[in-house]
Amino acid sequence: MAKVIIVGDGPGGLSAALLLAKLDTEVTVFGVDDTDMHKAMLYNYLGIPEMTGSEFQKVSRQQVASFGADLQKKLVTGIEKTADGFVVTTEGGEQHQSKYVILAEGKKVALSMELGLTQKAQNVPVKRGGYSEIEGLFVIGRSANILRSQAIISAGEGAATALEILSAEAGKDIRDFDSV
Repeated sequence: MAKVIIVGDGPGGLSAALLLAKLDTEVTVFGVDDTDMHKAMLYNYLGIPEMTGSEFQKVSRQQVASFGADLQKKLVTGIEKTADGFVVTTEGGEQHQSKYVILAEGKKVALSMELGLTQKAQNVPVKRGGYSEIEGLFVIGRSANILRSQAIISAGEGAATALEILSAEAGKDIRDFDSV
């Protein structure tokens, strides 16, 4: 059982996966690399002077995989809250269990709606750190703010959510800081 399942492999989902995997948390990312990043040109991403969204996706996926995250090119077709966490169903009917789920669905919020999260002004309402009203379920990136999304904001939300999960599991604040 994956401790964390991430639905969506854009900047938010991949950023969360990177931090979780780097800090030894079992994480599976489901997505078919169909993000709007492939239409983007990055000029406003701190530390990247210029890069196409497709190149960003390629580099990010490689980086996340190098830390041990399980990247599955599968579409998620359903999600259910259980007493122990969640059951995520992928195309073909395969079921996967996890304690936590991070939804980084982009502008498609079908799974959020399936779980009963109500949309307000096109957004899925969340608290800081991506917390939804359902315990163990986080919503980040474009889903949480459809009209004001940027890759760097989504990536930051993914990292912040990963730290929330890591801190909850450790029972204390966790940070990720590597020294030279």
